[in-house]
Amino acid sequence: MKHKIVFLVLLTFGFVTAQTKTDSITLVPQTQINAAQRLLSGNYASAVTVGAYAEMLYNQPEGDNGELDIQRMVLLFGYRFNDKTQFVTEVELEHVNEVYVEQAFVNYAIGSNVSLRGGLMLVPMGIINEFHEPTTFNGTERPGMDNAIVPTTWREIGVGVAGRFNDISLGYQAYVFNGFKSTEANGEGGLSGFLGGSSGLRGGRQKAIQSTIDSPTLSTKFDYYGIPGLRLGLSTYFGKTQAEDDIENIDGANIGIAMLGLDARYAYNRFTARGQFINAALSDTEAYNSATGRDLGSALRGFYVEGAYNLLSMDREQKLFVFTRYEKYDTHASTDGGLTRNEAYDRTDVTTGLTYHIAPGVVVKGDYQFRSNAAEDSDVKDRLNFGIGVWF
Repeated sequence: MKHKIVFLVLLTFGFVTAQTKTDSITLVPQTQINAAQRLLSGNYASAVTVGAYAEMLYNQPEGDNGELDIQRMVLLFGYRFNDKTQFVTEVELEHVNEVYVEQAFVNYAIGSNVSLRGGLMLVPMGIINEFHEPTTFNGTERPGMDNAIVPTTWREIGVGVAGRFNDISLGYQAYVFNGFKSTEANGEGGLSGFLGGSSGLRGGRQKAIQSTIDSPTLSTKFDYYGIPGLRLGLSTYFGKTQAEDDIENIDGANIGIAMLGLDARYAYNRFTARGQFINAALSDTEAYNSATGRDLGSALRGFYVEGAYNLLSMDREQKLFVFTRYEKYDTHASTDGGLTRNEAYDRTDVTTGLTYHIAPGVVVKGDYQFRSNAAEDSDVKDRLNFGIGVWF
């Protein structure tokens, strides 16, 4: 354990040097964009635009076999019909053998500060769900709470509006989506559930795969960027889960969801920081668990804070960030109906390492994760990670 603590201290405090500029695309919060925004905002000579991003990872848990994986490769395509109308799509290959459509929507600009959108889109909750390209975040793996609570990559079919008011430094998004799928008939007169204690809502993502809907949900996001170097976000999501039409009125078939997210990103010269808080309050979980035999909590809650420092001089195109992220997240923050709270779902991760941008759009990462939970007999293992990411 001693060598781990020394490693953490060295990475966090041992390399402070003079100040330099940050990269405007991947680091400065006011100008940071994701893949879809890049296609929408680009001034391309051709009507057709093509891009991609990919992550290749190595994970080595303590005392266990390591894993090598092409975790994802995403192909980006955009088409500009005219100055107002564009189409954006992303096709994702996960672990080489799984294929998904990650986004596919039409954007119609009806004015300088408002666009209408419709199709398969990202739900704007927190930071990572919208900004998940590998060159835009530190750490080989995405934050754990953005896997168990948000849950990234979270996308559904919907319609809405997006835009910004630069005179008050405010960006906004508002969409009506289909929701999570909570249950289906199990063929034996009962219900099978997709939501659970450890992974929360993750199993209910429909991903536009013949999605069912019985009531729409509302998702909003507001971003304030009026302070130099700082971007503040407020996300909300309200609605009910979805069930098949022949069981939607059965007690326990659906639950209600009220999710709130707060996030902040900051950059000053060589220093960058970010933080996020997510709380999801779920209703009718007692009836849901009784009907499905699952262990879904009535509240999911988590946060993280992260600081990073660029070790290279300002005249270098390359950047080398040392970072540390502390996150705590609990998918059994509260439980209803006598459900025993599972302490193993109360998790703490400390991730520290290096992020080396060897060229714009190419990053090499290495980090160590100190992972634990509140259970007395916890068997969670610390993990060493390495990865290569590209985005163009």
